[in-house]
Amino acid sequence: MHDQRERRRRLLKGLAASGALGAGGLSAWMSRALASGDHPATPGINRAEGTVTVNGKPAKAGTPVNMGDRVATGANSQAVVVLKGDAFLLRQQTIIVVQGSREGVLEELAVTAGRVLSVFAKKPVALKASVATIGIRGTGAYLEVEPASVYFCLCYGEALIEASGMPSKLVKTTHHEQPLILRERGGIMAAEPGPFLNHSDDELILLESLVGREPPFMKDGQYPAKRY
Repeated sequence: MHDQRERRRRLLKGLAASGALGAGGLSAWMSRALASGDHPATPGINRAEGTVTVNGKPAKAGTPVNMGDRVATGANSQAVVVLKGDAFLLRQQTIIVVQGSREGVLEELAVTAGRVLSVFAKKPVALKASVATIGIRGTGAYLEVEPASVYFCLCYGEALIEASGMPSKLVKTTHHEQPLILRERGGIMAAEPGPFLNHSDDELILLESLVGREPPFMKDGQYPAKRY
């Protein structure tokens, strides 16, 4: 317990030094999540800002999220969800559905709309994102789901991407090296190189801290030379 609190204290100090907790950085509600030092983190809805629902009912910090539940955010809203060793940051107008075992172990995350940054424990999980299925294990990943395309950044780890008419694509990264855009062209899916978009290392550090970990791009609480 003491070691985990000390690790979070060091992370908070590093984020503050980087300016991530100030103007233009992580919002105050996310900063408090890191600063609290609580372990384990509040499960289910860990943080909520604006309009957040679970199965269509209003939700707030502390609202449980169980396998089979649908979590959604409204306009100008966001939420952090913690499920055992997994954590998610849902941006505005995002919908996810979580599926898994009776013991509450996540096995599938369906993102039907919006933008989600996720960190996962070392176990198989299938990401369902409209046009594609992405198999992962112990990774950090960011998704933006649009009607005709999916933006996918494997922040670190390994992923197997499968989509209609497209050969399976294995992706391995250590620090955001291969952002991809998945688009349908003539009934066949294609994975094209994309830019780095709309997520940050600081957010990944926050999410990993909520489940007692640090991202692999950090060494002994220190930031890499190149940061996102």
